[in-house]
Amino acid sequence: MSVKTDSTPVPTAESRQRQQTNLEIWSERLAALAPLWTLVVLGLLFGVASQGSFLRSVNLNNIMVQSSTLAILATGMTFVLLTGEIDLSIAAVMGLTGMISAKLFNSGMAEPLPTIIALGCAILMGLISGIASMRFRIPTFMTTLAMSMIADGLNQWISGGKTVFTLSEFMQYLGSGRIGGDESILRVLTVMSIAILLLGFVILRYTRFGRYVYMTGASKSAARLAGVNTSAIIVACLVISSFLAGLAGIANAGRLGSALPLAIPSYLIETIAAVVLGGTALTGGRGSMLLTGVGVLTYQTLRNGLDNIASIDNFMKVFITGLVLFVALIINVVFSGKAERDRT
Repeated sequence: MSVKTDSTPVPTAESRQRQQTNLEIWSERLAALAPLWTLVVLGLLFGVASQGSFLRSVNLNNIMVQSSTLAILATGMTFVLLTGEIDLSIAAVMGLTGMISAKLFNSGMAEPLPTIIALGCAILMGLISGIASMRFRIPTFMTTLAMSMIADGLNQWISGGKTVFTLSEFMQYLGSGRIGGDESILRVLTVMSIAILLLGFVILRYTRFGRYVYMTGASKSAARLAGVNTSAIIVACLVISSFLAGLAGIANAGRLGSALPLAIPSYLIETIAAVVLGGTALTGGRGSMLLTGVGVLTYQTLRNGLDNIASIDNFMKVFITGLVLFVALIINVVFSGKAERDRT
């Protein structure tokens, strides 16, 4: 007489631990992509609420164009925030470089000299802010705030308080040009912003400098013990941010068709909001350049989506934007902070 036994294997402690580990890995991966889920949800909500007008190809192309300048600024700000510092001068530097380039062109100087000199001024401002912060131990919050006032004052002095409408062909091409002819929907500014984001991703992900940026933001003292010159890293990141702000200023002047005598302060707030929406920590050491791009698209999707809903009062749009942004920031920061790599 044979006894029938159950041949089903009993899960061992090791297999249960392996299953739990795999579950944790997938949950961490999904949590790290919280900014992407936020973008998808907003897109679907606005697509339904606007009765399909939001998802039209023309409107989606408008979102890409509107995101381009912000994406360039956000790339530089990501480098700075990853080190645990901040750059408050980007909006003013942006306005100044556009004005310098336009003024030099109107004085009879031929391209590319106006652009080169304007970008050189932007680099110099970032370098001065960085050296002052590291040499005299002044928080970058204060040095870049002072540099913002300096740049804004220079802009008003150079312009005489007047808007400059005559721009070089290069500035116009950079800001309003189309790849493939006037009928093409592919803007030069959009392609340039995507290329800058991808270049920033490659630098942070695959270079020694990128690793040093993360190390500096995670723990400056530990990075110094590991042989990293954290001061040089922070100065370099501020220079990158200022240079990209200058490039964005020249391109934005070409997009608007004029160089303005005053900075647009909203660009500073929008840039920081977009970068943090992408999951970059204000305390440094955590973030991703690709998710910064997602954060930029999320912010512009929110603004554009509200404009496509006619039933919303114009005076309520700012309130709703702030409220949705506040909730999205909490969700993104909480969930993206659960990733194992972030904790490390």
